[in-house]
Amino acid sequence: MIRINFDRRGSGSPLVLLHGIGHRWQAWRPLLDQLAEHHDVISVDMPGFGLSPALPAGYQHDVQGSMRMLADVFDTLGVERPHIAGNSLGGLLSIEAASHGLVRSTTALSPAGFWDSRDRTRALLTLRMIRSGALAPGAIRSLLVDNGRLRAGTLGVLYAHPDRIDRISAIGDMTALRESVSFTPTIRAGRGYAWAGTPPTVPVTIAWGDKDRVLPPRQAQRAARLLPAAHHVTLPDCGHVPMSDNPELCARTILDTCAWAEREAAATHAEPREAADNTS
Repeated sequence: MIRINFDRRGSGSPLVLLHGIGHRWQAWRPLLDQLAEHHDVISVDMPGFGLSPALPAGYQHDVQGSMRMLADVFDTLGVERPHIAGNSLGGLLSIEAASHGLVRSTTALSPAGFWDSRDRTRALLTLRMIRSGALAPGAIRSLLVDNGRLRAGTLGVLYAHPDRIDRISAIGDMTALRESVSFTPTIRAGRGYAWAGTPPTVPVTIAWGDKDRVLPPRQAQRAARLLPAAHHVTLPDCGHVPMSDNPELCARTILDTCAWAEREAAATHAEPREAADNTS
């Protein structure tokens, strides 16, 4: 069984939240209370990120290994086919989870994987540069988070509104990024990855911030071509990590997808009863 750190709140059908590479469950904090009004919301530190230990021996960071990991995480949490939402790396894994039949709906916010080779190289280089700041000597790290202007400039790669990230959150995020033992193996696994999976049969929403500087919005067009049955939306005035840029819009996008799935499930369950009524 995989051990993970997580935050859990609310009640209702389960909704699991997956952060991006190097991040932690607190990335979802701006919208947790709104989501928890409708769902049993579980935001996790994925293995090797945040406060979760590294993947156990025998697990790989590729897609198949990640799906095995997710299935085991669901078992640890005591949930079966939850709704899922993810950002960046978490978005990629959320779509793959839908393709593998592990979840009942997926909301992916700026998911990785819908890139060409040039955009993939650029994205992975950008992520390495962001981590290099977290690995800098302590005095430099302190300067980056203590100076509001420098903090906003550093975080501007990830957020359209970096001024909304306070000093304490910035310190926590930088620490998590610096100490994430899964960062490098995940980057390595991403070098050869591009979405080529089986289109999911469950409701999927793919939402892209129109100011995403890590995975430019043009990748949303490729996602729309590869997954035409999904619902594709734009998140105005949002960056790569949109949960802090517009918590209300992100929460509403996730809740709408969950509700879509539950309406479809209710309709499917109603059909046999209606057929039986018509033959009586």
